Amino acid sequence: MPEFPEIEALRRGLDDPVRAFPVAKAGPAHVATLKTYDPPLSALEGRRFAGAERRAKNILLPTNDGELVLHVHLMSAGRLRYLRPGEKQPKTPAFRLSFEDGSSLVLTEAGAKKRAKVGLYTPAAIEEELAHLGPEAYGLGVEELGEILSSDSRRLHAFLRDQRLVAGIGRAWANEILNCAQLSPYALTTELSGEQVKRLSEAVQEELARGLELRERGAPDKKAYRVHNRLGEPCPRCGAPIARVDFDEHTIYYCPPCQTEGRILKDRRLSRLLR
Repeated sequence: MPEFPEIEALRRGLDDPVRAFPVAKAGPAHVATLKTYDPPLSALEGRRFAGAERRAKNILLPTNDGELVLHVHLMSAGRLRYLRPGEKQPKTPAFRLSFEDGSSLVLTEAGAKKRAKVGLYTPAAIEEELAHLGPEAYGLGVEELGEILSSDSRRLHAFLRDQRLVAGIGRAWANEILNCAQLSPYALTTELSGEQVKRLSEAVQEELARGLELRERGAPDKKAYRVHNRLGEPCPRCGAPIARVDFDEHTIYYCPPCQTEGRILKDRRLSRLLR
């Protein structure tokens, strides 16, 4: 699933193009992709966007009259592209937005499952829709992070992925951050020392900034990730082989010497050995 580095790079790339011309046609949208019906997508036609904004992993395109906001969430397999006039169009996009100059904004989704989401909201409605999100991870200070960490006992990897607590991080960048901070994915949030909280805070900012810089340059996953999806490859810090823990919905990658004092983590479903 795209996370802060990917979504923020996308937002920056869309900001100027989407505001250049009014919307000529909004749609079509796949029935599983479109999550709202009132206001209708046709309400965008003839309007201009004020630019592209981001909240957590969500792309927001507010109209310049302040009346509507187009919301896009890519989920795990969605891809949103701005196509210039004359560029080849996909045959069956999940969503298409056409501008008056012939350019378009197109959402496609790999695989049979349609999980990406598009919706048209009033500003008040989208604020309510996203009200559950916690503060943005990028730019979060060490003191505020410490307060959030101490508010509930969670394992660190799960904490970083919980958008209600800190917004913008998912499984891939959680792996990168925890390796950078030299912290176990299973360490409890309430048991971190002040020095460990500081390390985690610095790692969040450093890794998200690194990821954003790389994604803006068009770097693929293989260059962006140093730990995630690199089972058996050398740890960037110590050179030991990267290990993995598999779950139904996500996978944790970590370095045993750097993060768990050499211990191999066991799947929580199979063992009580969590550290």
